[in-house]
This record gives sequence, structure tokens and C-alpha cells, in this order.
Amino acid sequence: MREKAKAIVLLSGGLDSTTVLAIARSQGYDTYGLCFKYGQRHSVEVEAARRVADAIGVAGFLEMDIDLGKIGGSALTEDLTIPKARTEAEMEKEIPITYVPARNTIFLSYALAWAEVLGAYDIFIGVNAVDYSGYPDCRPEFIEAFEKMANLATKVGVEGTTKIRIRTPIIHLTKAEIIQKGIELGVDYSMTHTCYDPSPEGLACGTCDSCLLRKKGFQKAGIADPTLYITSS
Repeated sequence: MREKAKAIVLLSGGLDSTTVLAIARSQGYDTYGLCFKYGQRHSVEVEAARRVADAIGVAGFLEMDIDLGKIGGSALTEDLTIPKARTEAEMEKEIPITYVPARNTIFLSYALAWAEVLGAYDIFIGVNAVDYSGYPDCRPEFIEAFEKMANLATKVGVEGTTKIRIRTPIIHLTKAEIIQKGIELGVDYSMTHTCYDPSPEGLACGTCDSCLLRKKGFQKAGIADPTLYITSS
């Protein structure tokens, strides 16, 4: 029996990365989930990533512990105010304070290292350039540049035996289309977490950028949002 191709999936426990894991599995990959404790303000998303990995199924699951809070510069790693109740126009106006400096570059670099060890030549990441909060490391230009670098900076790339590919299956989908795709693949979105500022009990705030985009996605998809919010609006 032919061995399945291996793939690393960056897994945050959020809606996007969970859908991407389901897509990678549906494409026949042996998936390896990579999650980060990066000094974020809460552990809810890491707990969600564990649930997702267990529910959808992975061949391996790795939690990396790095402290980007020591660098700072983001409301997700420092005691800074999370923007709330913003309009889409406001979200698109500038890069928000919830941007974590170089986060996807750092995460993909760890994924690249693990991929070399595993012999996994595909790295899946749930970046999205349609319904997103303006992060520069979610754009196709960034992904293309990182993939080029990955093949210059690794043994497998230099030896030319194969090509490392950064897979972004939802990069051009709206949030509604992402949700619809996940539902088609049997994803239970109640186990995912998206909120930037959850309550101590893990309830989503309902008004941060991430919650608003999630709500909009379910509404436009015509699918009931299973998220437990602090607010009912």
C-alpha cells in the first residue's frame, strides 16, 4: 500500500485553520497539526486546537511554546485595548493593533523545520485575503515569497529532490464560503474558537473584529452560528 503524503497544518483552533485541516484530510494527506503558545492573552485557542486535532484526526500534534509577548507590539500579547464594534470600513482602514509582528513568518518557519524532519513537503495555513482584518502576512504576495525562501533555505530545496509548497486553500474565499466548505466536510464549528477577547469562561465577546467577521460569515452562509457569545447582539 502506498504511503500517504504528509502535510503540516498550522492549527490555531479557529474557524479558518479548522477548515483547512478538514480540507487537507479530504485531499488524502496524513496531517500533522502544529499549534503555538506564543504568549497570547488566553489559552482558549490552544484548547480549541487540541479539540479540533482530536475530532478531525491528525497523525501527529505538536505544541510549540514561544513567547512573543517579550517582543510585544500587539494587543494579543500585551495589555492593550482590543478594538470593538468596528465597521468593515474601519477594519480595512489600517493594520490593527491585534496584528502580531511577523507571527505568520515565525509560525511558518517552525512548520518548515518540522516538515524537513517529517519529510512533509506541503504546509497548510489558513490565511485569507478576502474577509480578514488587514494583516500583511495573510496576503498572497507574502505566501509566494515565503515559499520561494523555503526552497532556498532547506536541504530538500537545495538538493532539488522535491519542492516545498505552502498551501492556502481558503485564501480567496469569503468567510461564508469557508464555512460552507467546512460544513460540506463535516466540520463542527462549535468546537472552534475565534474571539480575541474571550471571557474567563471562554465565551466569545461578540464585538471584536474576529467575532464580527465570524458572525457575518455564518449569516451570509445561511447557517446557524454555534458560537457561545457573551453578548446576544
